[in-house]
Amino acid sequence: MPAKRKTASRSKPRPEPPKPLPFPEAVRRAVRAIPRGEVRSYAQVALYAGRPGAARGVGRELKTLENVPWWRVIRSDGLLAPAVAVEQARRLKAEGVRLEGQGTHWRVQR
Repeated sequence: MPAKRKTASRSKPRPEPPKPLPFPEAVRRAVRAIPRGEVRSYAQVALYAGRPGAARGVGRELKTLENVPWWRVIRSDGLLAPAVAVEQARRLKAEGVRLEGQGTHWRVQR
């Protein structure tokens, strides 16, 4: 019995994996994906944006990005950033998020 001949396989070229989004666009998408009435920490947004450990970078990007619900991003300890706490608390309350505090010291109740 003759041996079977191996034929060259005609494999299709593999598609290139998609390139990661630029960080500002990744942050924009991650923040826009936060549902109304919910919050995420800066660290969580960084993770969802594909850059774990870049929580400070998220904060910098939120200062420059437009048309994103920035008020849904809070510190990991549940506190609102004092510089924007009054406006952020007002917007979160309007979405039904429970907060405790006053003035510039607010914490999200979990």
